[in-house]
Amino acid sequence: MLSPIDVPFDCRHSCWFCAEPCNCTFEYHATASTPHQSLTIPACKECLTLAKQNRLTSIWDCRIAVKDELMRIYAKHLAIGINWTEQELIDSEFSCKVFEGFKKSAWMMYLIAKERVNAPGWPLSVDGVPLDNGNHEPGFEFDGVKYASLSKAVNHYSRTLGLDKLFFEAILSQVGRSRFGYAVRISRINIASDKRVKQQVLKDIALEQGQPLHRDTWF
Repeated sequence: MLSPIDVPFDCRHSCWFCAEPCNCTFEYHATASTPHQSLTIPACKECLTLAKQNRLTSIWDCRIAVKDELMRIYAKHLAIGINWTEQELIDSEFSCKVFEGFKKSAWMMYLIAKERVNAPGWPLSVDGVPLDNGNHEPGFEFDGVKYASLSKAVNHYSRTLGLDKLFFEAILSQVGRSRFGYAVRISRINIASDKRVKQQVLKDIALEQGQPLHRDTWF
């Protein structure tokens, strides 16, 4: 059963991930290893798409992955604030139509991107009861290497070992971050398997975990 999170009055039309106006809802279906119940979260269209692709092991890991993706997508916008100050843009001598348009909109693009990436969200609760994040840490360490986030570790292993990232993440969402090594091994064993076989593997893992596999967790 999905539980809608409590939404503060001043955030009633805001995306929990990036604070942009929104009218969509992200459904996070918990597995046996998830430290919270199944939830519905207000989300803008872009963050909804990113969240569906990066469920990982909890709503907090999912949120960090969405932020990582926003930083990647809007890297050029965020770079404006690194290369310029607002006053430097105002004082710049851009004259052609292309650069004149950049001069007028660049700082606003930078501010919007920065605010979305930095948006803190609000503390999660359901029916007035705060959700226990289980001392969730945004960073992640595996095999002696420390990563900024679980999603960074997933991306690293997917690229380095040539893993099917969506399949890897689907396994991880079933077994939890504490069994990261197991998820890597199963992904490597099935590196050449077709989608039908991979879906059966996910079903078998879900049964071992004691619950059916929800279709939304399929890759």
